[in-house]
Amino acid sequence: MASALRESVQLEMRLRGFSPCTHESYLHALEELAKFYRRPLEKLLCAEVQVFLDRLITVRKLAWSTINVYFSAYRFLYEQVLKRRPKEFSIPPRGRSGKRPGVLSPEEVVRLVNAPPNLKHRALLAMTYGSGLRVSEVVKIQPRHIDRGRMMLLVTGKGHKERYTILSSKALDLLGEHWRANGPFEYFFHGRDKSQPMCVGTAQAVYYQALKRAGVRHVGGIHVLRHCFATFLMEAGKDIYVIKRWMGHGALVTTGGYMTVRREPWRKVKSRWTRFTTRYRPCPPPFAWRT
Repeated sequence: MASALRESVQLEMRLRGFSPCTHESYLHALEELAKFYRRPLEKLLCAEVQVFLDRLITVRKLAWSTINVYFSAYRFLYEQVLKRRPKEFSIPPRGRSGKRPGVLSPEEVVRLVNAPPNLKHRALLAMTYGSGLRVSEVVKIQPRHIDRGRMMLLVTGKGHKERYTILSSKALDLLGEHWRANGPFEYFFHGRDKSQPMCVGTAQAVYYQALKRAGVRHVGGIHVLRHCFATFLMEAGKDIYVIKRWMGHGALVTTGGYMTVRREPWRKVKSRWTRFTTRYRPCPPPFAWRT
């Protein structure tokens, strides 16, 4: 991709307040398209872009969410940066995946969080689950974000929007141990440079290593802990509007998509025709940790 076009794309993204992660993802998608055709992106036709997208779907068989990034990047380039008119550039919208998110049991979550031998890694997983954080949010937690008095956590989420969510006592204890053992630092979850947050890819690797060490089912990446946060709160009877606010969602339907009703809660439902003999033990909310 030509340097002049790259600068135009980056300028437009900065003006719109896109996150660094979006910057990286969009530029990668544009570079992939440029390498495939070996021609300036400004000269590509809409049909050529569609052929490349079809290749991602049918040949490379990328994940639904990954392909959506490519779709969004190309719309952004041709519609917002290059100002192509609808007659000149139009690709069909991508719908949402119908696949339900995976969810672990409370026992599996506890095993997963306790699995890493590294104290910082245990604290990272505990914060992700106990406060329902995105991986991009958890790596940026700083000491000033902790409100011990109210047991709340200040989070800067998508679009630089700030919100408060609950703070797990278990996670807070681990943060305290981490600070006393390795502090002081600017970010709780830092890389080699203590003044910079940990890379998102590193945080994902921490999760997968813990998953393997704990022998827990593989139902997805570190984002599964956020799904568990919402699901367990719902099963504990917490108001969905409160969960929505804690998770930083703009629409209630988004929060609903994070909730997966597990099989166990249905055992307490009494049918008019059949009695269930299995006893049901309600699962605890994410902040009721077991030791």
